[in-house]
Amino acid sequence: MSKNLKQLIEEGMPGVEVQIGGDGCDLCLNIISDELATLSPVKRQQQVYAQVGHLITSGALHAVNMKFFTRDAWNNSQA
Repeated sequence: MSKNLKQLIEEGMPGVEVQIGGDGCDLCLNIISDELATLSPVKRQQQVYAQVGHLITSGALHAVNMKFFTRDAWNNSQA
């Protein structure tokens, strides 16, 4: 599921990188994008849900926690 979810989001949102944590149906998405940094938190989430909403509706995905990072912030958090 994680690999398909990552691919689904990255293909639907060019310029976005996704790192996935968690397991099973409860996942944490670390979403890395300089472009999304200009949007409000609600708008960022709406863009991601537009890509994965059908998985939540079908029950394949139960819960998604999202954390958004610019590329610099992500790199700094990994150092």
